[in-house]
Amino acid sequence: MIYLDNQATTPLAPEARDAMLKWLDTAEGSGFGNPHSPHRMGRMAGAAIDFAREQVAGLLPPGGTVHFTGSACEAINLAMRGAGGDGPISVSAIEHAAVYETAEALGRRHLLNVAANGQCNTSQSLPQGTRLVCVMQVNNEIGTIQPTVEWHRKAKEHNALFLCDAVQSYGKMEVTGADMIAISAHKIYGPKGIGALWVRHGLELDPQITGGLQEGYRSGTLSTALVAGFGAAAAVAKERMDDDADHAEKLWTRARAMFASNWALNGDEDTRLHANLNVRRSGLDVARLMSECRDVMFSAGSACASGSGKTSHVLKAIGLSDEQAKSSIRIGWGRYTTMEQLETGVAAILDAANGQ
Repeated sequence: MIYLDNQATTPLAPEARDAMLKWLDTAEGSGFGNPHSPHRMGRMAGAAIDFAREQVAGLLPPGGTVHFTGSACEAINLAMRGAGGDGPISVSAIEHAAVYETAEALGRRHLLNVAANGQCNTSQSLPQGTRLVCVMQVNNEIGTIQPTVEWHRKAKEHNALFLCDAVQSYGKMEVTGADMIAISAHKIYGPKGIGALWVRHGLELDPQITGGLQEGYRSGTLSTALVAGFGAAAAVAKERMDDDADHAEKLWTRARAMFASNWALNGDEDTRLHANLNVRRSGLDVARLMSECRDVMFSAGSACASGSGKTSHVLKAIGLSDEQAKSSIRIGWGRYTTMEQLETGVAAILDAANGQ
């Protein structure tokens, strides 16, 4: 099988796997102890978590604390629900469902418009009394980079907090400043089941899961193995960031050339991470295409919403019709994708599409 869906998840880095194995061992004297226990084994595990926290923080701005969560979705919910207040929550129209639907569930969602190129610019006004602004740094479906520095500045001018979903940017580019930043391990070649919320020093949140508050704002025993894997993945991402970007650029150039004929690009050509390609073709039957390309792993949009049958709210927000959105596909490559894999996978997709 050829894997071209790296925005949905990434394979586990060998370094992350090695870091995890030590803490999965049940042999006597190993590190399976509860990291919150005061005895020797607990302190060993706790020290590993402290070390991983520093590794994860190494890819984030200074002046904040990393709080581990079960996922980026949980981190986002902790930020949005824990920030308190009754004012509107302004979110870009292309936010991940974790932000988009949480703001709706809280009953105070205000949508910020996004241009056809996938950019959410700061020329638009915020509602009076806005308490929270949420703009992701890199979109998970179309890869466009948002002006988060400017949105952070605008939020401060309105005495509002700024939350940045950095799930797709973390480990791939510099993460810009915010009051709160949500990240996930499995998007940077770490394990699933572990995320984090970075919180600016001086900002207090209301816990949403009570019962021990082992992570300050979050209750529950941490998995030393998952945290260690996250830390190792972050350390490798920091070391390899330039090399990973160069590799992604080469694959982008080749994929872009292969999809040049009869395919339209969704989102801006340049102001994006060149790690994925979201393209559409008139009349394309995506369900049939995926059935005919069962050995090539690609996507029709966000993995979190792919089973809902709903048209992508991201593609509709940039002006695509339902028909255009439903004839779009996303392919994404990463650190371990070879040029041969990309070419073989894309060729199979193109052959199947041309046969429709």
